[in-house]
Amino acid sequence: MARKTKYVVVAEGAPETNRDYGKRFLLTEMAAGPAEKWATRAFLGLARSGVVVPQDIVTSGWAGIVEFSINKVAAINFAEAEPLMDEMFACVQFCPDPDRPEFARPGPVMENEIEEVTTRLQLRWEVVHLHVANFTDVFLSTWAYLRSLLASQSAETSPDPSAQ
Repeated sequence: MARKTKYVVVAEGAPETNRDYGKRFLLTEMAAGPAEKWATRAFLGLARSGVVVPQDIVTSGWAGIVEFSINKVAAINFAEAEPLMDEMFACVQFCPDPDRPEFARPGPVMENEIEEVTTRLQLRWEVVHLHVANFTDVFLSTWAYLRSLLASQSAETSPDPSAQ
């Protein structure tokens, strides 16, 4: 059976305010081996950061692992988190031709193909969702809360345009 795939179109905002508006991306599920290594490295990073990982987490599947990780992700050292974040984007390909949206550019998304931080966050969410598509509402509400928290922190640290 083939790995799961999903097309994502950036539809938040408007073309005047979102430079990625209308762009299409193809997401492809990680193969089992890399996914297992990714999850293991994430948990080892959490453990090294002092997070107590429950013994039964292994039996909770991807859904339990993701829910636990989202609740504890702020504890992980960025040096360990950065390669994990990069690997998430290995699942993302850009579809450059609006007339042929089904054709993705080979290879992972390139830096200049995404111009908005919010698009990167949306794609990360979609990559996680692709891997845990049969998950419960608990995960979805937890992630929605985390996204809103990140958005509010971003708004608080953004420079005031009227002050310039």
